[in-house]
This record gives sequence, structure tokens and C-alpha cells, in this order.
Amino acid sequence: MEFKDILSNYLKENSLTQTKFAAIVGIKQSQVSEWLKGKAKPAYDILRLIAKTTGASADFWLGLTDEY
Repeated sequence: MEFKDILSNYLKENSLTQTKFAAIVGIKQSQVSEWLKGKAKPAYDILRLIAKTTGASADFWLGLTDEY
């Protein structure tokens, strides 16, 4: 599964908007929008930040596991 699909599913399952997710992680909403469109992917440092703030492992965000 691609990052954009993982992120989209995560947002739906947790009833989060792009804006709310961006605020939780501490990034711009425009970054989230680009990821969801498949135009970009997060850099390592941002991926690490996403894993830390969401409590989901980096393996989850990389599509290596289905478990948070």
C-alpha cells in the first residue's frame, strides 16, 4: 500500500481532517494535501515525527505492517 492510501485510511478511521492532522503533527496542511494526492512523500524526519505524534510505528506508515 502506498503512503497516500495509508494516510487517507488513517484520517478516515480517526475522523481527522487534513488540517487537524497537520496541526497534531506540527506541519503545514499543504504538505498533507500533497501526500494525499501522491505528489510527494514525507522526508525521513517528518515520517519520524508522524510516528512519534500519532503513536503508530514507522513500519505502519511505510506499509510494512497493518498494525498501528
